[in-house]
Amino acid sequence: MNEVMTILESSLTDANFRKLLAIPNRHVHEFVANAIELCEPMKVFVCDDSEMDTEYIRRTAIARGEETELAVRTHTVHFDGMFDQARDREHTIYLVPKGETLGKHLMQTDRERGLKLTKDRLRGSMRNKKMIVRFFCLGPIDSVFSIPCVQITDSFYVAHSADLLYRHGYNFFRRLPEDSEVFRMLHSSGKLMHSVSIDWKRRGVAIDYRENTVYSYNTQYAGNTIGLKKLALRLAIRKASREGWLAEHMFLMAVHGPNGRKTYMTGAFPSGCGKTSTSMIPGATIVGDDLAYLRKVYGKIRAVNVEKGIFGIIRSVNEKDDPVIWDVLQSEHPVIFSNVLINDGVPYWIGDGREPPKRGINFSGEWFEGKKDESGEEIPPAHKNARYTIALDGLSNLDETLDDVDGVKVGAVIYGGRDTDTWVPVQESFDWAHGVITMGASLESESTAATLGPSGVRLFQPFSNMDFLSIPLGRYISNHLRFGEATEAPPKVFGVNYFLKDSNGNFITDKLDKRVWLQWMELRVHGEVSAMKAPTGLLPWFDDLQRLFRRYLNKEYTMEDYLTQFETRVPELISKINRIENEYREGVTDVPALLFSILEEQREMLLAAQREHGDCIPPTVYDEIH
Repeated sequence: MNEVMTILESSLTDANFRKLLAIPNRHVHEFVANAIELCEPMKVFVCDDSEMDTEYIRRTAIARGEETELAVRTHTVHFDGMFDQARDREHTIYLVPKGETLGKHLMQTDRERGLKLTKDRLRGSMRNKKMIVRFFCLGPIDSVFSIPCVQITDSFYVAHSADLLYRHGYNFFRRLPEDSEVFRMLHSSGKLMHSVSIDWKRRGVAIDYRENTVYSYNTQYAGNTIGLKKLALRLAIRKASREGWLAEHMFLMAVHGPNGRKTYMTGAFPSGCGKTSTSMIPGATIVGDDLAYLRKVYGKIRAVNVEKGIFGIIRSVNEKDDPVIWDVLQSEHPVIFSNVLINDGVPYWIGDGREPPKRGINFSGEWFEGKKDESGEEIPPAHKNARYTIALDGLSNLDETLDDVDGVKVGAVIYGGRDTDTWVPVQESFDWAHGVITMGASLESESTAATLGPSGVRLFQPFSNMDFLSIPLGRYISNHLRFGEATEAPPKVFGVNYFLKDSNGNFITDKLDKRVWLQWMELRVHGEVSAMKAPTGLLPWFDDLQRLFRRYLNKEYTMEDYLTQFETRVPELISKINRIENEYREGVTDVPALLFSILEEQREMLLAAQREHGDCIPPTVYDEIH
């Protein structure tokens, strides 16, 4: 520790040294000292979460060109490089100690070799730059859910973004015991040109779960650099596995039922599949749109929002379909836009419902209609994965439980993906284990622009967490089974699908129809409507949906709609089971035997129904009431 103190004292001004030393945690001191030695910053700034310090971060992000002020003075825009516009799955690597493996689905390398490569890339990366040290808390502060995190970065944009997204933790850190477990994140943008990372071919993210540390370098895109987001989720999953709780890629919301009742639901959807729009549906209140921790508190499963803000996909956000988000983006509430089109200080994006300008500034620089990239492809006015960053306290539909230290009681867990031909719009599992296996562990989704690579490819996405797992998948499934089965009355489990198409390739549900599916789920949680038993789960009755469409959407729901949306597509469902079984038989270790037995039962029920009713089975043939 003497060496650590020598490094800190020689590298920090007196004021910053005193701010850091006010935190008693020795792991923090060591982490900062090691980062200074590795990255060689010109100066070090320790943020104590005071208004002066946080405003300094915002102003410096603008002064250095990492952000640009817009016509609304509280709004800024940030541009990532042309090739740095999404999470880089292929270069996000787990550093695995000798003798361990995480399974075939996760990118991994030998820990010693990976650490050497990572540190070689980070060595000297902050010369002539300032290192920023920030403290945050994942989950409500002073709660059983709380996880302290320290983020080190040389990007004022990253530090400013985290300011909107996470609970300030400096004073929380001052109360921590000196040996408390802390998540640690170190990021460097690397070489810059016009405030943009240019060494993107040497970009990478390394997760050293042995030391609860995430490294990222030569990138600025927030999904690769804001360590508290999906990168910290990977660390939290391991912590949850050790301690018997769940860290999930889930929204958390309250669906409002009859007589003022609120029912809290979590939901796991891959990026670009309706997760944020579900949590923001009219008539509901939002607790969080992306990450949730679930624990047993007072004998019940309760959950919290890990974050306090939204880093959301802005594509197709418009006044008609997303009025609450739209209002925030048009207000004076602080917003960081990224990779949109700017014209006269006003941001535009794909699907915003407005006539786009013919020219402006975007991620490619000066943009004009018809501009092409070096491969001859036309550059869109805004990127498909353009984003907005806001704090939740600007939302008119924010639920008052955001910072409840005990979390909220979970009534339902929902799984959904981008599925054009298989799942019905909404169904309930037979029980917890059936839902975990056939809806969570069997989730598939077509890829979107949120990750690098081609879009529209059907991917295996169990629990919408495949990209973020840090333990073997078989163990993760077993953890889910045990978590619910050890609870007297676990939440109900539902599967939803907003992307089902008809034989002509047209979507057969509207964007706002999800409100009806949520209201039906709310009634099912409280046993106030019955359901019919189909081979894959419990389906709604037509009369109940018709009544809910009239009440909540003032829309006439027809029997033709019902028959098209809720038919059981047997060949597609059998193919899905075969795909899922193959995934688990080929390279996934320690898969619970229950998974295969439940999938086999599902197959047998589908085949029996097919023999009696054919390949496409209308819901009207089912009459067993649940």
